[in-house]
Amino acid sequence: MGHNHGHDHSHGANKRVLLISFIIITLYMIVEAIGGLLTNSLALLADAGHMLSDAISLGLALLAFKLGEKAANYSKTYGYKRFEILAAVLNGVTLVLIALFIFYEAVQRFQNPPEVASTGMLIVAFIGLLVNILIAWIMMRGGDVEENLNIRGAYMHVISDMLGSIGAIIAALLMIFFGWGWADPLASVIVAALVLRSGYYVTKSGLHVLMEGTPQNVNMEDVIQTIKKTKGIQGIHDLHVWSITSRLNALSCHAVVDGKMSIAETERLLQQIEHDLVQKNIQHITIQLETPAHLHDDSILCKVKGESAEHHHN
Repeated sequence: MGHNHGHDHSHGANKRVLLISFIIITLYMIVEAIGGLLTNSLALLADAGHMLSDAISLGLALLAFKLGEKAANYSKTYGYKRFEILAAVLNGVTLVLIALFIFYEAVQRFQNPPEVASTGMLIVAFIGLLVNILIAWIMMRGGDVEENLNIRGAYMHVISDMLGSIGAIIAALLMIFFGWGWADPLASVIVAALVLRSGYYVTKSGLHVLMEGTPQNVNMEDVIQTIKKTKGIQGIHDLHVWSITSRLNALSCHAVVDGKMSIAETERLLQQIEHDLVQKNIQHITIQLETPAHLHDDSILCKVKGESAEHHHN
């Protein structure tokens, strides 16, 4: 068997970014909620609700990083790294629920537009925009918003929130200059649509990982050809590629080799495959070597059928 444990355990920068963002968002969420209640603005309350989900998601993300550092044990052989994905899914579902609630409230307000203190709303929304720009900048500069699903989920919250603040500012200006009371619920609907979109994509990405889906940054055909072209490999089967968590992809397969190969030759063969697969975004590799006698057909993927767990090769 060959293993590659060269994955990165350094979460320091991401944790620091999350902690700073969590403190700033939590403090301003309280300010915006009070502002929304005082001005009677649904757009501000929607944004405050979104910021509450931001604070919850950032808190979960921090907890996920902390748990992810716990060592693997006999009960959790991969450690607690998958908790990060669970946090991301919970984050996404929270966004969807908040969006649906905002839609419901907006419909009520379209039917009966209430009086809104638009000047106060404008001031609170503008400060909210500055806060979100600051947090987005902190995340872009210090966090891994591209590869880490947890950080990306939190970042998507902040971007949606920033757009929500812009919507609230526009709504306040329309009410101040034109007296359009419907601008407030309209702005909240736009916020809700953005929140819903973010929630959908974060949830979808998280569920893909939980379903052991092929990682987005792995080309299966490329991986198969990389193993097959290695000198000494006669064929592969029972191939699986999945994500344990963000930036930690795993592969397992059975590889057929000449039964006359020496132990030293098979070791060199495994080292070569591992080296090549790291370049293909696979960090954890397990390969079972077999002689041609074990190979019943030349299929690559496998299917476990029924309770007997009998393997049938496609």
